[in-house]
Amino acid sequence: MKDSVQTFLWVAIIFLSSIYFLSTMIHYEKQIESLELELETRTDSLKLKIDSLKLEIDTLTWENEIWDFNTEHETNHLLSALMFVESSFNDSAYAANEDAVGVLQIRKTMVDDVNRILKRQKKDYRFTYNDRWSRNKSIQMFDIYVMHYGLSTAEEVARCWNGGPRGMDKDATVYYWNKVQDYLDS
Repeated sequence: MKDSVQTFLWVAIIFLSSIYFLSTMIHYEKQIESLELELETRTDSLKLKIDSLKLEIDTLTWENEIWDFNTEHETNHLLSALMFVESSFNDSAYAANEDAVGVLQIRKTMVDDVNRILKRQKKDYRFTYNDRWSRNKSIQMFDIYVMHYGLSTAEEVARCWNGGPRGMDKDATVYYWNKVQDYLDS
């Protein structure tokens, strides 16, 4: 009888140890799944931050290049010229007849086009129509637009900003370019 009690105790210990081991494994698996989910969330968040930082770096690089576009004097810069021609540097400018908003007089169709570009580039962020009131976000949209369409000269940038991606082909944008060029030359 003593042997059967010892055998029973060993079986019970092994059984209880197995249950403890399984419950511990299940607990650890749940912890691993939770940590993997948290890591995935943080990774997505970090990717979004990295994309945002890349956009800021691209914007700063582009602004540095664009501020030096076709200029001889420090005060004569293309982006500055566009802001002057569009709104006289007024961040609150609003043309009701065109629903053009902000310092660069951005229309809703421009926001839609920039968001389409961002979607094609598989970026996680988008602009809203209210972003047109922000000078910084307007400049970001401008940069995305100009870089996407590969506009490389001051005239191309100005005429395509005014007349869309095919602005260079439109006679109507020549007058706009002349106004920008006058500002650049002053």
